[in-house]
Amino acid sequence: LSRMSAMLQLPLVVTAQVDLVLVLVSLLALWTRLSRLSYPNAVVFDEVYYGQFVSFYMKRVFFIDDNGPPLGHMILALGAYLGGFDGNFVWNRIRAEYPSSVSVWSLRVLPSLCGALCVPLVYLLTLELRFSHLSALGAAVLLLLENSLIVQSRFMLLESVLIFLVLLAFFSYLRFHNAPTSSWFRYIWLLLSGVSCAAAVGVKYMGLFSYLLLLGVAFLHAWNLIGDQFLNVCVQCVCRVVCLLVVPVLLYVFWFYLHLSLLNRSGPHDQLMSSAFQASLQGGLSRITQGQPLEVAYGSQVTLRSSASQLIPCWLHSHKENYPVRYENGRGSSHQQQVTCYPFKDVNNWWIIKHPGRQELVVDTPPRPVRHGDVIQLVHAMTSRFLNSHDVAAPMSPHAQEVSGYVDFNVSMPAQNLWKVDISNREAESEVWKTILSEVRLVHVNTSAVLKLSGVSLPDWGFRQLEVVAEKLFKAHGSSLGWNVEEHRYGTSQEPKEREAELHCPTHIDVDRKISFWAKFLELQWKMLTVKQEESEHKYSSAPLEWITMETNIAYWLHATTNAQIHLIGNPVSWGVANLSLLAYQLLAAVYMLRRRRGFKDLPDAVWDQFVCLGCVCVGGWLVNFVPFLLMEKTLFLYHYLPALCYLYLLSPVHTHTNKHTHTHLLRLRLTSSVPAAGCSVEETFCPLTYGSPELSANQLRELRWRDTWDILDRRH
Repeated sequence: LSRMSAMLQLPLVVTAQVDLVLVLVSLLALWTRLSRLSYPNAVVFDEVYYGQFVSFYMKRVFFIDDNGPPLGHMILALGAYLGGFDGNFVWNRIRAEYPSSVSVWSLRVLPSLCGALCVPLVYLLTLELRFSHLSALGAAVLLLLENSLIVQSRFMLLESVLIFLVLLAFFSYLRFHNAPTSSWFRYIWLLLSGVSCAAAVGVKYMGLFSYLLLLGVAFLHAWNLIGDQFLNVCVQCVCRVVCLLVVPVLLYVFWFYLHLSLLNRSGPHDQLMSSAFQASLQGGLSRITQGQPLEVAYGSQVTLRSSASQLIPCWLHSHKENYPVRYENGRGSSHQQQVTCYPFKDVNNWWIIKHPGRQELVVDTPPRPVRHGDVIQLVHAMTSRFLNSHDVAAPMSPHAQEVSGYVDFNVSMPAQNLWKVDISNREAESEVWKTILSEVRLVHVNTSAVLKLSGVSLPDWGFRQLEVVAEKLFKAHGSSLGWNVEEHRYGTSQEPKEREAELHCPTHIDVDRKISFWAKFLELQWKMLTVKQEESEHKYSSAPLEWITMETNIAYWLHATTNAQIHLIGNPVSWGVANLSLLAYQLLAAVYMLRRRRGFKDLPDAVWDQFVCLGCVCVGGWLVNFVPFLLMEKTLFLYHYLPALCYLYLLSPVHTHTNKHTHTHLLRLRLTSSVPAAGCSVEETFCPLTYGSPELSANQLRELRWRDTWDILDRRH
């Protein structure tokens, strides 16, 4: 007790160290990114794109964005949710005014906070690269004064979120790497690095390249551990694997788990997904298929949907029209009833599963299920024609067999209407054919050809519907062979007229038919990576090489009646410094490596390691965030360059303050003061185009057009 009382002697004093420079740049960053955030009170550029996804989250409606994973959209939706947004706003055009019921500030605040936090993060990251506080200040100032980063941070866009997460990942990893090995608290930083990497990839797939770069740096550091005690090396490697590989993978899956848990209602993108996926959503297909029989039986009335990977779904279809006797190219046909794939719900999509040895077209009591390997006949419900194939060339794909509804013309062309059921995703050889869940291939018994969608549109005589053919299995592409039962009824009427009426009155049998999360995750992931919307040229699209010299800009917003406008334009001073620093580093690296090869060590080993680490992080970060765009065939914009640019801003002041061969102390001080001063002056000059105010005259706008390729708008009165 006496010892405790001695420890609690008053007054209690707490001593803390505060980096005032860090506090200052943080406050300035918050001020430049968050001030007047609700202006303009209108939709700005890509807010029209991201806003629709935010509305989907508010209404819990399922969607697919083929441009990226869901975490970024969920972050934007979180801000909207905190502001009370209910999703009832139509995101149909740029410059549309937000109603008073929409909190514009809350829509934009999270990206703006991320953009503001990038500035102190760059300061801290520079220190973790083992450079001076002056270098850290220079890097932070360059980021602080970059007009394009300010603009991109102030709206409901994702680049600032991506940049923040990538910088946080590298800062956390370097903090772990530089911490004393005896401290177990350092592994918290390693875990934070892994979480940040997972979040970066979850916001945009471009974050994957920075993640791979960080893994490369971590691998090199782990490689250097070899030679220490075996147990220590094992512990270090296991911790890195768990924090930088296992945790990011699990979190990446978790983002999709949240996404699919939140979006449980049918929406406009359902048609891209399989029948099983659609049936798991509330509304839409689930309303049609609710209570359907699970097991397909002889006598079942079904619609068969093609599982081919394409944007538009279609169903096996037939109608009373026959194939032409001769096609335009002179080839002949069977002149039998057309069988196609039709991309709309229609009564002619219904078929009846018939047992070859029986005449009845109704389900027995109890139902007799169809199993893998069974031979069946398919009867078109509305015309009673049997699905048939034979050695006649298909109309648009002459290498494949024609598929028809058999018509007996009393010629030497007998019916060949037997089909073998092959359940491709079966778990047992005697598995029952299940509604929605089973993917089947229908193999023609006589010719061993497989029923498939060719994907070619028929001419006018086929009503531009899609061609269905039978093709030998070794020739056919696997993705176009599968069919699944989407709608299903147990038939009870033998007569055609009664059967036609029955098709509009489904039989309901309650069956629990849920698709697992993993099946939904894998299907959604595959669709996001393979299904691409049609790219269109945009007025402000640009090529990657134009970004380096800032030959392009983007008009984000223009006031409806005045010259007030917002543009994505970089700060020419800091942009130029970044490019020069990249060139200088490459030249110096080449000179240093050549001289070290000849035995001249201009830099001590410790400084050389620091120089190499700088190149790996900064130059490597620029390369992995720029070079991939040179290989992409998609519409690109200037804002795609911003993550790469941030790495060069890390490089610029650090390089200036560490190169002893090209700078004297006096020159360093001059550069330290002159570059930020020039950057600040240019940033202030372009402020009207950064914040949209004050309004400039036509002459003032022309003065800001520093390059002929810039599109500065002038609304003439």
